[in-house]
Amino acid sequence: MSDELISKQVKNYLDSLVPARPTELEAMELYAKENGFPIIGAACGYFCYQMARMINAKHIFELGSGYGYSTAWFAQAVKENGGGAVHHVVWDDGLSKKAQAHLAALGLGEIVQYHVGEAVQSLREMPGQFDLIFNDIDKHGYPDALPVIKEKLGRGGVLIVDNMLWGGSIFDDSDHSPDTQGIREFTRQITSDPTWIVTLVPIRDGLGVAFKK
Repeated sequence: MSDELISKQVKNYLDSLVPARPTELEAMELYAKENGFPIIGAACGYFCYQMARMINAKHIFELGSGYGYSTAWFAQAVKENGGGAVHHVVWDDGLSKKAQAHLAALGLGEIVQYHVGEAVQSLREMPGQFDLIFNDIDKHGYPDALPVIKEKLGRGGVLIVDNMLWGGSIFDDSDHSPDTQGIREFTRQITSDPTWIVTLVPIRDGLGVAFKK
């Protein structure tokens, strides 16, 4: 994947506009940088926090949560919205425990519910609907996840989808890899479904933001 879609100057400028973060959150950012672990980063994290605050989200489900960086932004929003729950879902028990430690240190542990398992199946099995769903699973799985997301997101809810530009691979006509094709198909499906109002926000690797009518 390429880092040239958004210039370093623009990226650094966007990051500079994000308010100061807690030391623990900055430590999570440093860990990602030093270990090559993919996180959404400060500008996208703050955007997710803003969206959750704007819609007064109290029930949020993350499809793919890593070691809790994006979870922290959502949990802070839910806390400020008066309380609720953010569901953190990963395959790996070690990542889940790492997230639990970080979020406890941030004072957000009581907001978060932790699940170890396959993300889409975990969402399918959850009772009720959610105010906001964040999708960052393996990209080839995006199309099959959409019907479940549509069912589990409440009317007036917001879906945020990471990696919608996929480092520019979606523009390469010779790239027919499962992940690239997954993003293309997901984009086609959601933008052709009148249930959704969709915008692709070109920050970092592209965030899809969809409002469910």
